[in-house]
Amino acid sequence: MGVLFGIGAYGLWGLLPLYFLVLAPAGPVEIVANRVLWSLLFCVLLLTVMRAWGPALTALRTPAISGTLAVAALLIAVNWLVYTYGVTSGQAIEASLGYFINPIVSVLLGVLVLREKLRPLQWAAIGMGVLAVVVLAVGYGSVPWIALTLAFSFGLYGFMKKRVGSRVDAVSSLSLETLALTPIAAGVMLWLSSRGDATLTTEGPGHFWIMAASGVITAVPLIFFGAAARRLPLTTIGLLQYLAPVLQFLLALLVLGEEMPFERWIGFGLVWAGLVLLTVDMLRSVRRTRRPVHITTTPAPA
Repeated sequence: MGVLFGIGAYGLWGLLPLYFLVLAPAGPVEIVANRVLWSLLFCVLLLTVMRAWGPALTALRTPAISGTLAVAALLIAVNWLVYTYGVTSGQAIEASLGYFINPIVSVLLGVLVLREKLRPLQWAAIGMGVLAVVVLAVGYGSVPWIALTLAFSFGLYGFMKKRVGSRVDAVSSLSLETLALTPIAAGVMLWLSSRGDATLTTEGPGHFWIMAASGVITAVPLIFFGAAARRLPLTTIGLLQYLAPVLQFLLALLVLGEEMPFERWIGFGLVWAGLVLLTVDMLRSVRRTRRPVHITTTPAPA
């Protein structure tokens, strides 16, 4: 059952580009603002139905938790905005690259922020990632800033979420994060409406309800992820996490018709080789410990 929850979570995240395209003509800023506002409404309903207001309010009244989640909220807002921009501007392949290199960036952040000592395969994976960025920069004619922003923003987001660890559950965490972003999102919607650029109420009831569904679309994969994380070992979660960027990549290539020149295949190949090294290292590490390890951190993509 845990594997099904995991496939459901990462599968839904992998199919997210299709949802963003259906929201046209809404732009990235409006999509993200609505995602925040409708997610908060859905979380309020969820907390009420689950009678889970106690943990959420306790977390809100704990500065160490609420402050950390506020920073995490800003990081995930940047991630959502850049990812939505990438998909809606015809750069979904580069956006998928960001989530492919995210595990490599997370290892790099462990060195830079936590002063962790890396094993040889981890160093090799980082080297592959750096070389891939250089190759892709030459191929794109510029630094792949969408991919790098997505990888680092989500890597730092995961780092901030690890700081609160198991002290807050997934639904409470999402609720507090969206609450922190709500004043900004509401201000953005008022600004767009004043300029006549908001599409929420101008494109018919179908568009309105599809936009409103962003709350469910944001929260459901998170709930699936939480259910999977409680049932599966770290190695299984680690392997399942590649499902989302693989689906995003295939959608961009086969459905959206984005180009994939030879030099990009080389760059992506280097990233994939680095991920193989990280996976091998992870499996070796788990075998050495000879005990099951369960993930207690945060979900993935956009």
